[in-house]
Amino acid sequence: MKIAIIDYGAGNVKSIEFALQRLGFESELTSDANTIKAADRVIFPGVGEASSAMHMLQSTGLDRLIPSLKQPVLGICLGMQLMCNHCEEGDTKGLGIFDVNVVKFNTDLKVPQVGWNTIFNLKSDLFKTVEENSYMYLVHSYYVPIHKNSIATSDYGLDYSVALHKDNFYGVQFHPEKSGKIGEQVLENFIVNSNK
Repeated sequence: MKIAIIDYGAGNVKSIEFALQRLGFESELTSDANTIKAADRVIFPGVGEASSAMHMLQSTGLDRLIPSLKQPVLGICLGMQLMCNHCEEGDTKGLGIFDVNVVKFNTDLKVPQVGWNTIFNLKSDLFKTVEENSYMYLVHSYYVPIHKNSIATSDYGLDYSVALHKDNFYGVQFHPEKSGKIGEQVLENFIVNSNK
């Protein structure tokens, strides 16, 4: 099983690598197009600001490569947001994989949302053996509204998409690599159960 973690300078990738190691999987951090295309699974991480992250993808051609991938791809946090059409943060045009826009929380609650929150309405093998209302760790100021590709929901002043799925592409707003055993179960499900 070849697992590629896309390296574009945006993401706390060490924690993802360690989580995969605990599950018994080795991974390669890479920006090489041929290595990414040859991988069995691809993880698209992201922490930071949307427009600068997109510029980094564009500078290496990864913005064209990622939507063309045929194997299962998992976007995490900013990675998931960049897979959408547009993000209000930095007025950023996304990769257009998910036909939805990313918007800023407009709530009386503290923004960014930082910490543990429940996920529910779980609809995919990505959440196989994960119980409804399990807690995941989140850090974000922008969110994806509920829409046709939503496979899990969370609530922070309103219900929003905390996970997405379309064809071979998956996205999670939470950080599975920082969400303990349940987060690791989601990573394992992605590696073992995603079959597109």
